[in-house]
Amino acid sequence: MSSEPRAESVRRRAVLASLGAGATALGGGCVRRVRTLTGWSAAKPVQIRIKTVPVDADPYALRVARSIAAWFRTAGVDAQVVPMATQELFRQVLLQNDFGAFVGRLPLEFRSPDAFYPLLHSRFAGASGWQNPFGYTNLTVDEHLETQRHRSDGARRTAVVELQQSLARTQPFTVLAFPDDVRTARADAMRDWSHADLSSASGYLDLDADPGSSVATPTGETGTDRTSTLRIAVTDRRATENLNPLAAEFRRQGGVVSLLYDSLGVPAGESVEPRLADSWAFTHDAGAPRASVILRNDATWHDGEPVTPEDVRFTYEFLSDTSLGTADDETTDTPDDPVPAPRFQGRNSLVSSVRVVDSETVAFEFVECTPHVATRAFTIPILPEHVWADRTGTASLGGIEVGPATEALVTSNVPPVGSGPLQFVRNTPREVLVLEPFPDHFLTRDIEAKSGLSMEPEDETKQSMTAANESEQSLGRSAGLDFDRLVVRFVGSDETAVEMVADGDASVTGTPVDAATVPRIGRASDLELLVDRSNAPYVVGYNARRPPLTNPRFRQTLARLIDQPTIVDDVFDGYAMPAVSPLARTDWLASSLEWDGSNPVTPFLGNDGRLNVDRARAAFREVGYQYDGEALVEGN
Repeated sequence: MSSEPRAESVRRRAVLASLGAGATALGGGCVRRVRTLTGWSAAKPVQIRIKTVPVDADPYALRVARSIAAWFRTAGVDAQVVPMATQELFRQVLLQNDFGAFVGRLPLEFRSPDAFYPLLHSRFAGASGWQNPFGYTNLTVDEHLETQRHRSDGARRTAVVELQQSLARTQPFTVLAFPDDVRTARADAMRDWSHADLSSASGYLDLDADPGSSVATPTGETGTDRTSTLRIAVTDRRATENLNPLAAEFRRQGGVVSLLYDSLGVPAGESVEPRLADSWAFTHDAGAPRASVILRNDATWHDGEPVTPEDVRFTYEFLSDTSLGTADDETTDTPDDPVPAPRFQGRNSLVSSVRVVDSETVAFEFVECTPHVATRAFTIPILPEHVWADRTGTASLGGIEVGPATEALVTSNVPPVGSGPLQFVRNTPREVLVLEPFPDHFLTRDIEAKSGLSMEPEDETKQSMTAANESEQSLGRSAGLDFDRLVVRFVGSDETAVEMVADGDASVTGTPVDAATVPRIGRASDLELLVDRSNAPYVVGYNARRPPLTNPRFRQTLARLIDQPTIVDDVFDGYAMPAVSPLARTDWLASSLEWDGSNPVTPFLGNDGRLNVDRARAAFREVGYQYDGEALVEGN
C-alpha cells in the first residue's frame, strides 16, 4: 500500500483536531483554506433574484425592489434586482414559476376574506395565474380558508383572524404598504371627481359632468352638455392592445375592460347587487347552497344577439375548461387535460354546476359555503357562447409554450363582443382605444324612461374618427354616462400623463401616477389632485418551491430585514400606509396585526432604515444558517 494516501489521511486528521481545539476562530479566508485541505466543498451562498417591472410600467415597484435588495445584501444575502417587461414578468412568475422573489401589487381588492382562497389554498399550488403563484402549502391555512367559506357566525371571524396570524408568521409574501393612488383631472371636466372610483367600472358610471363647463377635448376645441368626449391618459399600454377579460396579466388597476362586459352581479361594499341578473334566490338547508337566478329579459350583446341563460351556463363551464372537454376528439387540436382560465378560478371554484331551467332562469349549485360567499361567483363577466365557443384549440403565449393553453387564454379579443354599458369602436395598439356607450344597454333605457331624453345617436351629425384625428365626437348620451365617447391614450410616463391633462389633451390620468408629480399638479389651478387609498397592497412574493425560501422561518427572517416605514417615506413620499395583513383596510383585520408604529410580527432588525448587521446575522443563525466571511450560506 502506498504511503501517500496514509500521509494525507494523517494530515486531514491533524487539521480536524486543530479545528476541535479552537481553530474555529480563524477568519473567513482561513476557513475556506481549511475546507480545501479537509476535502469539504464550499458552502453555497444564499442567492435571491428579485424580479419586478421597470419605472415606466409602475412608478414604485423598481425602487421598492432596490431598497429591499440593499437590505438583503447588508445582511449577507446575494440579492439582485432583475427588471423586465410586464408581460415577461407575467410569464415567469405567474405561468412558469421561474422566480425567487418578485415585487408588485396584488391584483385582488381585499375587501372579502374569501379573496385569500385562490391566492393561497394548496389546491391551487400548481395552477397558473394569480392562483397561489407562491407554491405555498399549509394545511392549517387550508383549514381556515375552508372554514371561512362555510361558516357565517363568530367561527368565520375566528378563522379569518387565525388565518391572518398564520400568514404573518409563515410569510408566503410580505405585505409592504397600501399605496395612495394619485391621479389628476381637469377641474372643469366633471362636477365632482373626488367621489369617482376610477379603479373600477362603477367609477366611470358615477361620473357627473357639469353641464355648463368644458369636458376634456383637444386644445382649441370645446365639448359642452351632451356632446362630450372623456379622454383618459394611461401608462399601461395593454388597455390599447388586449381586451381579453380572461387574460391573467399583471395589470395595473383600471376598470375599462369591465365596462365592456356585464356580470350577473356587481360588488357593492362586501355585498353583491344584481346587474345582468334581475334577481336571485337562495336555498340553504344544510351544506351546499343552491340559487335560482332570473336574468333580465332586455339584455343584448353588442352584436345584437340576445343574452340567454345558455350564455350563462356556457361561461361557467368554459372557465372550468376552456377546451370544453374536447380533448378526446381526435379530429380537433385540443389539450389532453382540462385547461381552466387562470382568472376567476377562485370565484368559479365556488360553483358546482349550472343548469338552464327555462328561457330566463338559471339554477346554480355551489360547493359547501354560505350564500354570502357564494354570491362572489356572480361577479364573473358573462361571455357570449357564439363568440367564445370556437376558441378551444391549443395555443401558445407569444410563441412560447408555457404549458397547456387554449386560444381563449391568449387571444387579444379585439374587437370584443360584450353586453356592458360601453362598446368597442376601434383601437391602435400601443396608442389608443376608443369606446362608446352602448345605446341598447338596459341602463340606457332605464335612464331614458326617467328623463324622457332620446338616447339614439344622430347619424347625420356623427363623424368618422381616424387614427390621426380622434377629436371628432359622436352624439347621443348613453348608458347613464355623462360622456359620448371614451378615448384611452397610452403615454410613456407619469409626467407625460400629467402634462396631457394640464394642456387639456386629456380629462384624467386613468392609471395612478408617481407621488413625485404632486407638486406639478398643485401648481396648476385648473388641475384637481385625486388621492385614494388603494386596497391592492405592494408585496414581496416568495417562491416557496425553491430552497431556502421553502423554509417559513427563513422567509420570516427576510421580512425582518425590510423597514416598511422607510419605504413609505423614501419611495412613496409618504403617500402610502405600512401594513402587515392584506385585510388591513377592512373590518376583518386581526387586532393583533394592527400597525402601531412598527410591525408587530416581523419587526425590523434595525432602526430608522439602518439594518443592524449583528442582529440580522444572529437571526439567520438562529434559524440554521451560517456565514462564510460576509456571505450568508446555506450550509457546508
